[in-house]
Amino acid sequence: MSATSGDPMAAAVFRGKDRIGIEEKPIPACGPNDAVIQVTLTTICGPDLHIVREEFPVDLGRTVGHEHVGVIHELGEAVTGYQLGDRVLVGAITPCGTCFYCQSHCEAQCSGHEDEWEMIGGWRLGNSIDGCQAEYVRVPYAQANLAAIPDDMTDEQCILLADIASTGISAAERADVTIGETVAVFAQGPIGLCATAGARLMGASLVIGVDSLENRLHMSTRMGADVTIDYTDQDPIAEIKRLTGGRGVDVAIEALGTQQTFESCVSATRPGGRISSLGVYGGKLEIPLESYIYGIGDKQILSTLCPGGKERMRRLMEMVRNGRLDLEPLITHHYGLDQIEEAYDLFGNQRDDVIKVAIKPQGA
Repeated sequence: MSATSGDPMAAAVFRGKDRIGIEEKPIPACGPNDAVIQVTLTTICGPDLHIVREEFPVDLGRTVGHEHVGVIHELGEAVTGYQLGDRVLVGAITPCGTCFYCQSHCEAQCSGHEDEWEMIGGWRLGNSIDGCQAEYVRVPYAQANLAAIPDDMTDEQCILLADIASTGISAAERADVTIGETVAVFAQGPIGLCATAGARLMGASLVIGVDSLENRLHMSTRMGADVTIDYTDQDPIAEIKRLTGGRGVDVAIEALGTQQTFESCVSATRPGGRISSLGVYGGKLEIPLESYIYGIGDKQILSTLCPGGKERMRRLMEMVRNGRLDLEPLITHHYGLDQIEEAYDLFGNQRDDVIKVAIKPQGA
Protein backbone atom coordinates (compact mmCIF):
# COMPACT_ATOMS: atom_id res chain seq x y z
CA MET A 1 0.00 0.00 0.00
CA SER A 2 1.33 3.46 -0.88
CA ALA A 3 2.26 5.71 2.02
CA THR A 4 -0.10 8.59 2.70
CA SER A 5 -0.13 11.80 4.70
CA GLY A 6 0.11 11.08 8.40
CA ASP A 7 1.79 7.71 8.03
CA PRO A 8 5.08 7.42 9.93
CA MET A 9 8.40 8.22 8.31
CA ALA A 10 12.01 8.57 9.48
CA ALA A 11 13.55 12.05 9.78
CA ALA A 12 16.86 13.50 11.01
CA VAL A 13 15.96 15.91 13.80
CA PHE A 14 17.90 18.68 15.57
CA ARG A 15 17.84 17.80 19.27
CA GLY A 16 20.01 20.55 20.72
CA LYS A 17 23.66 21.57 20.64
CA ASP A 18 25.77 18.91 18.90
CA ARG A 19 22.84 16.50 18.91
CA ILE A 20 21.05 15.08 15.90
CA GLY A 21 19.25 11.79 15.49
CA ILE A 22 16.52 9.86 13.74
CA GLU A 23 12.95 10.24 14.96
CA GLU A 24 9.58 9.15 13.66
CA LYS A 25 7.40 11.90 12.20
CA PRO A 26 4.22 11.84 10.12
CA ILE A 27 4.49 12.17 6.35
CA PRO A 28 3.60 15.85 5.79
CA ALA A 29 0.25 16.94 4.43
CA CYS A 30 0.19 18.64 1.03
CA GLY A 31 -1.34 22.11 0.71
CA PRO A 32 -2.76 23.51 -2.54
CA ASN A 33 0.52 25.15 -3.58
CA ASP A 34 2.78 22.40 -2.24
CA ALA A 35 4.34 19.18 -3.37
CA VAL A 36 5.29 16.28 -1.16
CA ILE A 37 8.50 14.66 -2.39
CA GLN A 38 9.75 11.19 -1.61
CA VAL A 39 13.43 11.90 -1.08
CA THR A 40 15.78 9.63 -3.02
CA LEU A 41 19.03 11.43 -2.20
CA THR A 42 19.98 14.28 0.12
CA THR A 43 23.18 15.70 1.60
CA ILE A 44 24.71 17.31 4.64
CA CYS A 45 25.61 20.95 3.98
CA GLY A 46 27.58 23.60 5.85
CA PRO A 47 24.51 25.41 7.26
CA ASP A 48 23.33 22.09 8.72
CA LEU A 49 26.51 22.04 10.80
CA HIS A 50 25.88 25.63 11.90
CA ILE A 51 22.42 24.52 13.07
CA VAL A 52 23.62 21.47 14.96
CA ARG A 53 26.38 23.51 16.60
CA GLU A 54 23.80 26.15 17.62
CA GLU A 55 25.60 28.80 15.57
CA PHE A 56 22.38 29.44 13.66
CA PRO A 57 19.03 29.35 15.47
CA VAL A 58 16.26 26.90 14.54
CA ASP A 59 13.56 25.29 16.65
CA LEU A 60 14.28 22.11 18.56
CA GLY A 61 12.75 19.15 16.78
CA ARG A 62 13.25 20.66 13.34
CA THR A 63 13.99 18.18 10.55
CA VAL A 64 17.18 19.50 8.97
CA GLY A 65 18.42 19.52 5.38
CA HIS A 66 17.78 21.63 2.28
CA GLU A 67 19.59 19.90 -0.62
CA HIS A 68 17.81 16.97 -2.27
CA VAL A 69 16.34 15.20 -5.25
CA GLY A 70 13.33 12.91 -5.24
CA VAL A 71 10.08 11.72 -6.76
CA ILE A 72 6.78 13.61 -6.62
CA HIS A 73 4.59 11.75 -4.16
CA GLU A 74 1.70 14.22 -3.91
CA LEU A 75 0.80 17.48 -5.66
CA GLY A 76 -1.39 20.36 -4.54
CA GLU A 77 -4.35 21.15 -6.77
CA ALA A 78 -2.90 24.55 -7.75
CA VAL A 79 0.39 23.06 -9.03
CA THR A 80 0.43 22.31 -12.76
CA GLY A 81 2.96 20.99 -15.26
CA TYR A 82 4.09 18.06 -13.10
CA GLN A 83 2.88 14.52 -12.56
CA LEU A 84 3.06 12.07 -9.69
CA GLY A 85 6.21 9.99 -10.05
CA ASP A 86 8.25 12.69 -11.81
CA ARG A 87 11.89 12.83 -10.76
CA VAL A 88 12.71 16.37 -9.66
CA LEU A 89 15.51 18.53 -8.37
CA VAL A 90 14.14 20.67 -5.54
CA GLY A 91 15.28 24.20 -4.79
CA ALA A 92 17.22 24.73 -1.58
CA ILE A 93 15.74 28.23 -1.64
CA THR A 94 11.99 28.29 -2.28
CA PRO A 95 10.91 31.74 -3.54
CA CYS A 96 7.17 32.35 -3.80
CA GLY A 97 7.44 34.41 -7.00
CA THR A 98 4.96 37.09 -5.93
CA CYS A 99 6.29 39.00 -2.90
CA PHE A 100 8.14 42.32 -3.02
CA TYR A 101 11.57 40.67 -3.16
CA CYS A 102 10.64 38.14 -5.83
CA GLN A 103 9.07 40.85 -7.96
CA SER A 104 12.22 42.95 -7.45
CA HIS A 105 14.35 40.09 -8.87
CA CYS A 106 15.82 39.35 -5.46
CA GLU A 107 14.21 35.94 -5.13
CA ALA A 108 16.66 34.53 -2.60
CA GLN A 109 15.38 37.11 -0.10
CA CYS A 110 11.74 36.05 -0.64
CA SER A 111 9.54 37.03 2.28
CA GLY A 112 6.51 35.00 1.23
CA HIS A 113 3.61 35.78 3.49
CA GLU A 114 3.82 38.52 6.06
CA ASP A 115 3.97 36.01 8.93
CA GLU A 116 7.27 34.70 7.53
CA TRP A 117 9.25 37.91 7.90
CA GLU A 118 11.37 36.50 10.72
CA MET A 119 13.06 34.08 8.30
CA ILE A 120 16.29 34.69 6.47
CA GLY A 121 15.08 35.09 2.91
CA GLY A 122 13.67 32.14 1.02
CA TRP A 123 15.67 29.55 2.93
CA ARG A 124 12.80 27.63 4.49
CA LEU A 125 13.67 23.93 4.28
CA GLY A 126 15.43 22.88 7.47
CA ASN A 127 15.19 26.43 8.76
CA SER A 128 11.65 27.68 9.35
CA ILE A 129 9.94 24.47 8.17
CA ASP A 130 10.96 20.82 8.23
CA GLY A 131 13.71 19.95 5.78
CA CYS A 132 14.68 17.06 3.56
CA GLN A 133 16.93 14.76 5.58
CA ALA A 134 13.90 12.53 5.79
CA GLU A 135 11.96 10.02 3.76
CA TYR A 136 9.44 12.66 2.65
CA VAL A 137 9.44 16.46 2.60
CA ARG A 138 6.82 19.13 1.89
CA VAL A 139 8.00 21.72 -0.64
CA PRO A 140 6.21 25.10 -0.52
CA TYR A 141 5.54 27.15 -3.67
CA ALA A 142 6.18 24.00 -5.65
CA GLN A 143 5.23 25.52 -9.00
CA ALA A 144 8.36 27.68 -8.93
CA ASN A 145 10.74 25.33 -7.13
CA LEU A 146 10.74 21.93 -8.84
CA ALA A 147 12.83 21.18 -11.91
CA ALA A 148 12.26 17.97 -13.84
CA ILE A 149 15.38 15.81 -14.06
CA PRO A 150 16.16 14.61 -17.59
CA ASP A 151 16.05 10.85 -18.04
CA ASP A 152 19.75 10.75 -18.94
CA MET A 153 20.85 12.33 -15.63
CA THR A 154 21.43 10.53 -12.34
CA ASP A 155 20.55 11.75 -8.86
CA GLU A 156 24.27 12.14 -8.12
CA GLN A 157 24.77 14.41 -11.13
CA CYS A 158 21.97 16.71 -9.97
CA ILE A 159 22.01 16.68 -6.18
CA LEU A 160 24.55 19.50 -5.71
CA LEU A 161 23.10 21.88 -8.29
CA ALA A 162 20.25 23.41 -6.29
CA ASP A 163 22.43 24.67 -3.46
CA ILE A 164 26.22 24.56 -3.43
CA ALA A 165 26.61 24.89 -7.21
CA SER A 166 24.04 27.66 -7.45
CA THR A 167 25.57 29.41 -4.43
CA GLY A 168 29.20 28.95 -5.40
CA ILE A 169 28.74 30.06 -8.99
CA SER A 170 26.68 33.02 -7.80
CA ALA A 171 29.75 34.38 -5.99
CA ALA A 172 31.42 34.99 -9.34
CA GLU A 173 28.16 36.26 -10.87
CA ARG A 174 27.48 38.65 -7.98
CA ALA A 175 31.00 40.05 -8.25
CA ASP A 176 30.51 40.44 -12.01
CA VAL A 177 33.68 38.56 -12.89
CA THR A 178 34.59 39.39 -16.47
CA ILE A 179 36.92 37.88 -19.04
CA GLY A 180 40.55 38.23 -18.08
CA GLU A 181 40.07 39.13 -14.42
CA THR A 182 41.90 37.49 -11.53
CA VAL A 183 40.03 35.67 -8.76
CA ALA A 184 41.11 34.12 -5.44
CA VAL A 185 38.79 31.72 -3.63
CA PHE A 186 39.49 31.34 0.08
CA ALA A 187 38.46 27.89 1.38
CA GLN A 188 38.05 24.96 -0.97
CA GLY A 189 35.23 23.16 0.75
CA PRO A 190 32.17 22.21 -1.30
CA ILE A 191 30.93 25.77 -1.88
CA GLY A 192 34.44 27.11 -2.42
CA LEU A 193 35.09 24.45 -5.05
CA CYS A 194 31.88 25.46 -6.82
CA ALA A 195 32.97 29.10 -6.60
CA THR A 196 36.26 28.09 -8.21
CA ALA A 197 34.33 26.43 -11.03
CA GLY A 198 32.12 29.53 -11.31
CA ALA A 199 35.10 31.88 -11.65
CA ARG A 200 36.44 29.74 -14.48
CA LEU A 201 33.01 29.60 -16.18
CA MET A 202 32.72 33.41 -15.97
CA GLY A 203 35.99 33.85 -17.86
CA ALA A 204 38.62 34.59 -15.21
CA SER A 205 42.15 34.36 -16.61
CA LEU A 206 43.70 33.41 -13.27
CA VAL A 207 41.88 31.47 -10.56
CA ILE A 208 43.67 30.89 -7.24
CA GLY A 209 42.39 28.36 -4.71
CA VAL A 210 43.44 28.73 -1.05
CA ASP A 211 43.11 25.97 1.56
CA SER A 212 45.27 23.74 3.74
CA LEU A 213 43.94 20.25 2.96
CA GLU A 214 45.82 18.42 0.23
CA ASN A 215 42.78 16.62 -1.18
CA ARG A 216 40.82 19.86 -1.44
CA LEU A 217 43.69 21.68 -3.14
CA HIS A 218 43.91 18.80 -5.63
CA MET A 219 40.15 19.03 -6.24
CA SER A 220 40.48 22.80 -6.64
CA THR A 221 42.75 22.25 -9.62
CA ARG A 222 40.27 19.76 -11.02
CA MET A 223 37.47 22.33 -10.66
CA GLY A 224 39.37 25.05 -12.49
CA ALA A 225 42.04 26.65 -10.29
CA ASP A 226 45.24 27.61 -12.12
CA VAL A 227 47.21 27.95 -8.89
CA THR A 228 46.60 26.55 -5.42
CA ILE A 229 48.06 27.88 -2.18
CA ASP A 230 48.43 25.94 1.05
CA TYR A 231 48.18 28.72 3.62
CA THR A 232 50.10 26.62 6.15
CA ASP A 233 53.12 26.55 3.82
CA GLN A 234 53.18 30.15 2.58
CA ASP A 235 51.58 33.51 3.16
CA PRO A 236 48.61 33.51 0.74
CA ILE A 237 48.38 37.31 0.61
CA ALA A 238 52.03 37.71 -0.31
CA GLU A 239 51.77 34.99 -2.95
CA ILE A 240 48.60 36.49 -4.42
CA LYS A 241 50.27 39.88 -4.62
CA ARG A 242 53.26 38.27 -6.36
CA LEU A 243 51.01 36.52 -8.87
CA THR A 244 49.15 39.74 -9.68
CA GLY A 245 52.07 42.13 -10.11
CA GLY A 246 51.73 43.52 -6.60
CA ARG A 247 48.15 44.73 -7.03
CA GLY A 248 45.99 41.96 -5.62
CA VAL A 249 43.16 40.11 -7.30
CA ASP A 250 40.19 41.76 -8.93
CA VAL A 251 37.82 39.52 -6.94
CA ALA A 252 38.29 37.54 -3.71
CA ILE A 253 35.61 35.03 -2.75
CA GLU A 254 35.08 34.12 0.91
CA ALA A 255 33.63 30.60 1.14
CA LEU A 256 34.01 29.57 4.78
CA GLY A 257 32.40 32.14 7.06
CA THR A 258 35.21 33.06 9.46
CA GLN A 259 36.79 36.37 10.46
CA GLN A 260 40.20 35.16 9.29
CA THR A 261 39.12 34.21 5.77
CA PHE A 262 37.06 37.41 5.46
CA GLU A 263 40.05 39.54 6.42
CA SER A 264 42.23 37.60 3.98
CA CYS A 265 39.78 38.37 1.18
CA VAL A 266 39.84 42.08 1.97
CA SER A 267 43.65 42.04 2.07
CA ALA A 268 43.96 40.05 -1.16
CA THR A 269 41.91 42.41 -3.33
CA ARG A 270 43.32 45.36 -5.21
CA PRO A 271 41.99 48.89 -4.66
CA GLY A 272 38.69 49.00 -6.50
CA GLY A 273 38.33 45.22 -6.19
CA ARG A 274 35.37 43.19 -5.00
CA ILE A 275 34.97 40.87 -2.02
CA SER A 276 32.23 38.31 -2.67
CA SER A 277 31.13 36.69 0.57
CA LEU A 278 29.38 33.31 0.64
CA GLY A 279 30.13 32.19 4.17
CA VAL A 280 27.47 31.85 6.86
CA TYR A 281 29.06 33.67 9.80
CA GLY A 282 28.51 32.29 13.28
CA GLY A 283 29.76 35.29 15.25
CA LYS A 284 30.70 38.96 15.08
CA LEU A 285 32.25 40.06 11.80
CA GLU A 286 34.58 43.06 11.63
CA ILE A 287 36.05 44.88 8.63
CA PRO A 288 39.85 45.29 8.87
CA LEU A 289 40.36 49.03 8.43
CA GLU A 290 43.88 49.05 7.01
CA SER A 291 43.33 46.49 4.26
CA TYR A 292 39.93 48.09 3.58
CA ILE A 293 41.95 51.29 3.09
CA TYR A 294 39.85 53.01 5.76
CA GLY A 295 36.79 52.97 3.54
CA ILE A 296 38.30 55.06 0.73
CA GLY A 297 39.85 52.29 -1.38
CA ASP A 298 36.76 51.69 -3.54
CA LYS A 299 36.61 48.07 -2.38
CA GLN A 300 33.13 46.57 -2.58
CA ILE A 301 31.83 43.93 -0.16
CA LEU A 302 29.05 41.82 -1.64
CA SER A 303 27.05 38.96 -0.17
CA THR A 304 24.91 36.29 -1.75
CA LEU A 305 22.25 33.81 -0.72
CA CYS A 306 21.71 30.85 -3.04
CA PRO A 307 19.72 31.85 -6.14
CA GLY A 308 16.63 29.67 -6.40
CA GLY A 309 13.83 28.80 -8.77
CA LYS A 310 13.23 26.09 -11.35
CA GLU A 311 14.77 27.99 -14.28
CA ARG A 312 18.04 28.43 -12.39
CA MET A 313 18.09 24.68 -11.70
CA ARG A 314 17.22 23.81 -15.30
CA ARG A 315 20.11 25.90 -16.59
CA LEU A 316 22.56 24.31 -14.19
CA MET A 317 21.41 20.84 -15.22
CA GLU A 318 22.04 21.81 -18.84
CA MET A 319 25.58 22.84 -17.89
CA VAL A 320 26.13 19.32 -16.58
CA ARG A 321 24.45 17.62 -19.53
CA ASN A 322 26.65 19.53 -21.96
CA GLY A 323 29.90 18.80 -20.17
CA ARG A 324 30.60 22.28 -18.83
CA LEU A 325 30.27 21.33 -15.16
CA ASP A 326 30.86 18.07 -13.28
CA LEU A 327 30.26 18.06 -9.54
CA GLU A 328 29.87 14.33 -8.98
CA PRO A 329 33.52 13.96 -7.86
CA LEU A 330 32.71 16.17 -4.87
CA ILE A 331 30.52 13.40 -3.41
CA THR A 332 33.12 11.42 -1.49
CA HIS A 333 30.97 9.50 1.00
CA HIS A 334 27.56 7.79 1.04
CA TYR A 335 25.45 6.89 4.08
CA GLY A 336 21.97 5.67 4.86
CA LEU A 337 19.62 7.96 6.76
CA ASP A 338 19.92 5.62 9.75
CA GLN A 339 23.65 6.45 9.86
CA ILE A 340 23.04 10.20 10.14
CA GLU A 341 24.99 10.68 13.39
CA GLU A 342 28.06 8.98 11.95
CA ALA A 343 27.73 11.03 8.76
CA TYR A 344 27.55 14.34 10.68
CA ASP A 345 30.54 13.35 12.79
CA LEU A 346 32.62 12.60 9.69
CA PHE A 347 31.58 15.73 7.81
CA GLY A 348 31.83 18.06 10.78
CA ASN A 349 35.33 16.90 11.67
CA GLN A 350 36.57 16.70 8.05
CA ARG A 351 37.88 13.17 8.40
CA ASP A 352 38.78 10.65 5.70
CA ASP A 353 39.29 13.37 3.03
CA VAL A 354 35.57 14.11 3.06
CA ILE A 355 34.25 16.80 0.74
CA LYS A 356 30.51 16.10 0.45
CA VAL A 357 28.35 13.44 2.09
CA ALA A 358 25.30 11.99 0.34
CA ILE A 359 22.47 10.46 2.37
CA LYS A 360 20.01 7.93 1.00
CA PRO A 361 16.78 7.50 2.98
CA GLN A 362 15.53 4.02 3.74
CA GLY A 363 13.53 2.55 0.88
CA ALA A 364 14.69 5.15 -1.63
